[in-house]
Amino acid sequence: MLHSTFWLIIAEGLFDFNATLPLMALQFLLLMVVLNSVFYKPITQVMDDRDEYIRQSLTEASKNVAETEELTRKYKLELSQARREALDLINQSKQEAQAIVDKKIKEAQKETESLVSEAFAQLKIQQTQALSVLENQISTLSEQIKQKLLSKMSIS
Repeated sequence: MLHSTFWLIIAEGLFDFNATLPLMALQFLLLMVVLNSVFYKPITQVMDDRDEYIRQSLTEASKNVAETEELTRKYKLELSQARREALDLINQSKQEAQAIVDKKIKEAQKETESLVSEAFAQLKIQQTQALSVLENQISTLSEQIKQKLLSKMSIS
């Protein structure tokens, strides 16, 4: 039955296979060629250009990210070196300051010791002088006491 319906449709003229069919096929092919050259090629060219631009942009972005990371690494390294140098300089300055303070303390101690020894020497000299003066006075006083005792004894 299906087979007989198919031949009925063809026989009644629903599908005429005359000279218009190849002409329609030719028009369709011509339309495809025109659309391809006028519409599809420029669109595909624009899309290809856009893809290339995106690829270049991504490549440049990746390169920029890599450069940025390298610069960041270098700056961090330089910063850590600068901090290390600053700490070394601070420690060196502290050591130099401590050495200066120690030197000044030693100088002050030496000066104090020399002043003490000088004062001690002067005290020794003064003691010796005082003792000699006292010895003279003692001998003078003892002579005077002796004289007074003798004079009192001779009077009595």
